[in-house]
Amino acid sequence: MSATFTHINQDGKANMVDVTAKEVTVRQAIAEAYVDMSPETLALIVNGQHHKGDVFATARIAGIMAAKKTSDLIPLCHPLALTKVEVNITAETDMNRVRIESLCKLSGKTGVEMEALTAASVAALTIYDMCKAIQKDMVISAVKLLEKKGGKSGHFKAAE
Repeated sequence: MSATFTHINQDGKANMVDVTAKEVTVRQAIAEAYVDMSPETLALIVNGQHHKGDVFATARIAGIMAAKKTSDLIPLCHPLALTKVEVNITAETDMNRVRIESLCKLSGKTGVEMEALTAASVAALTIYDMCKAIQKDMVISAVKLLEKKGGKSGHFKAAE
């Protein structure tokens, strides 16, 4: 783990990292999030009976759009030309939850971890938004980075 925060300058002030001299490499990040809900709510989604339409398709598109807008949401993120954004959503009926996994990729000078985390988070929020009329006590949880590749810090994979 790095001993310094990269987004704080020598005076202790918020600072956008200068990536000008960094090497362009292929960078990829995978993140996940979960939405816990009642079996009844999950069944409505899975069976295509939700009154707002295809919840997973809407959440998938929202996650992709959010990844592309991450620098507008997170103050010190660099705007990135993402070359791939993928959001996969799976119903885990045995656990009464939905699992969201996002993947972001590019060739660039800075990583895509925030974009992957944003994609997973916004997809989860979209599921909540679409289902809140049916169930308000859903829980979004376990938003985390699963893996990142590329860049100076190399490969990271979360412990299972």
